[in-house]
Amino acid sequence: MAESKRSTVYFEPKVYRALKIKAAVTDESISDLVNDAVRESLREDAIDIEAARARAHEPRIPYERVLKDLKRKDLL
Repeated sequence: MAESKRSTVYFEPKVYRALKIKAAVTDESISDLVNDAVRESLREDAIDIEAARARAHEPRIPYERVLKDLKRKDLL
């Protein structure tokens, strides 16, 4: 693994307390938990970007048409 970098992160008190408890219960460091959470968030972003690219050439439907269709189907 590459050398770790230091950063200061400010947590809301209740979030920090929950994070400390989770770290103790899981026998992981707060850094490990935060790194895992950030990695997962970035992974989700990459999936979303790929999905958007895959759909980039699909025809666009005007918002008004979507609303009209929903009303016609009694979904609004």
